[in-house]
Amino acid sequence: MIASLHGTVVDKGLDSVVVECGGVGYLCQATPRTLADLPGGAEVTVLTTMVVREDAMTLYAFSDAASREIFALVQTVSGVGARNALALLSVLTPGEIAGAVADGDVKALQRAPGVGKRLAERMAVDLKGKLDAYMEAAPAPTTPDGGAGAAGDAADAAVVAQVTEALTGLGFGDKEAAAAVAEVLADSADSATAGAADVSSVLRAALASLGGAR
Repeated sequence: MIASLHGTVVDKGLDSVVVECGGVGYLCQATPRTLADLPGGAEVTVLTTMVVREDAMTLYAFSDAASREIFALVQTVSGVGARNALALLSVLTPGEIAGAVADGDVKALQRAPGVGKRLAERMAVDLKGKLDAYMEAAPAPTTPDGGAGAAGDAADAAVVAQVTEALTGLGFGDKEAAAAVAEVLADSADSATAGAADVSSVLRAALASLGGAR
């Protein structure tokens, strides 16, 4: 089992990162929050979990222990797989997930794409009392950058395409994803600190917007 990686970030996509260790590049799936903490070309240490299935072996990277542990714990619930767990961590922090379970807040858990009412109810029941330790120990939510403004029609079009693709990959509908991205870009353009549109910050802001709307 690969528990952690220490190396250089040689490539980063919308939902994955490649960390090179000793000449070997390890492809890891990760949430936008984790990816934001891994700048390209930097030497980093990430915690990892390997999920082995009949047709694939997939590494998942996390910037903190709480996220990795929550990722494993939520998968103990029947019907929750790695994809659901990663989607949940893409929308909510470990502390927010723990709080939602403790409060029986099914709607909060439903913010994650692919998590319907029945699955959220099952998570709230099955995880009750198992996540309390993460309510205060988890890191604070990452606030989306306010400076991701429009740098031009061409740049915005590229950002819209990339972020929309990432959101649909997480399970959001095409129209729903495109509308969220457009709203984030419009808000950024109205901001006094608006700057060049950034894929990572727009993705995080869109996820926050979509999560709050569910």
